[in-house]
Amino acid sequence: MSNGILAFIETRGGSVNKSSIEAIAAAQALGAQLQQTVTAVVLANESAAQEVAAYDVAKVINATNDKLADYTPDAYADAFEKVVKQVDPAFVFMTHTYQVRDFAPKLAARFAKSLISDCIRASVDGGNIVFTRRIFLGKLDADVLSDGAAPVFATFQTGAYRPDNAQKGSGAQVENVGVEVGDVRMIPEAPFQEAKQAVDLTKADVIVAVGRGIKSKDNLVLAQKLAEALGGDLAASRPICDADWLPIDRQIGSSGQTVAPKLYVALGISGAIQHLVGMKNSGTIVAINKDPEAPIFDIADYGIAGDLFEAVPVLTEEIKKIKGIG
Repeated sequence: MSNGILAFIETRGGSVNKSSIEAIAAAQALGAQLQQTVTAVVLANESAAQEVAAYDVAKVINATNDKLADYTPDAYADAFEKVVKQVDPAFVFMTHTYQVRDFAPKLAARFAKSLISDCIRASVDGGNIVFTRRIFLGKLDADVLSDGAAPVFATFQTGAYRPDNAQKGSGAQVENVGVEVGDVRMIPEAPFQEAKQAVDLTKADVIVAVGRGIKSKDNLVLAQKLAEALGGDLAASRPICDADWLPIDRQIGSSGQTVAPKLYVALGISGAIQHLVGMKNSGTIVAINKDPEAPIFDIADYGIAGDLFEAVPVLTEEIKKIKGIG
């Protein structure tokens, strides 16, 4: 009989990639419905394994081999295959990062399984496990039923589950397991450019984003002051970055970063689907736009249909009063 849910924890620069903690949150959520335990796996990183052990998991497996020092799809697929065979899980959950996209299909194929990718949730419905994916740039949700035969491989969209929703535990056991790795045919190069971004908006709790409605680069100061009052980061829709008003690493959307902060404030953003797919999983969404029919209001929790140049300074001052700032 298959044994619970196995969650893969990615490391970057020797540290836990915080977005991969979402795999634990996803596994815990489904595990609670199925009454199944969660096991986490880290590849060749003892300190990361100890960090993950603080979460409510049955145990943490640290798979070791010298060939795992640097990421390659060959080595990771070999090592992870050995762990999956040892644990024999019903499900294998991973966050849909660039690294996972690279090796996960290879891994699933070794078990003659498909990969259910980029999910936003997993739930139990009438005895079936249903995985929900966004399709057509987020315009539709598709429910995918697994055949139930273990192991079921699934990846989850960044932001679908919040890392801070992953439950902490009393300290899980860390099990160091040596694994065999075959020939590695690839030579690792420098990390993908996303690791060189000046700002990682996926870690922000508060984001203030601007769109075309800001009208000019000089007006960005309004949004910056609001972001500072809220203790948040400044971001933008694609037109703002295309115009070089803000650097590309501040872009939110299908061609930028995907975020899920606790608070997302959209200023002058109409809500094109390409932008919405990058932020619609935010905890609370506040939109200010002069067009009351703007699509952004369809997903906003709070909205102001008015002139942002009148609303934002007032909002900023009121927040400063509440927080006792200057």
